[in-house]
Amino acid sequence: MRNQSAGFHALSEPIRLQIIELLQGGSELCVSDIGSTLGIPQSKLSFHLKTLNQCGLVITRRHGRRIYYKLNISQFSQLEEYLSQVQ
Repeated sequence: MRNQSAGFHALSEPIRLQIIELLQGGSELCVSDIGSTLGIPQSKLSFHLKTLNQCGLVITRRHGRRIYYKLNISQFSQLEEYLSQVQ
């Protein structure tokens, strides 16, 4: 239940939803790519990416000095399963 709560909380912020939309379809992007696409400063973006990472909605991969982000589909599946049980 705790994971679901954190996941739904993370999804309540429009900027985080924009990040998720960018990462759909298996895209893997670094902070600078996401920031330039959305027009959001890196400092503000880092906070939102940290939130998404802490609740498990994104997975990170370090390559050199850059950190790449992609969706954690299994976590979205767990949220979807939870919602289907509520119906």
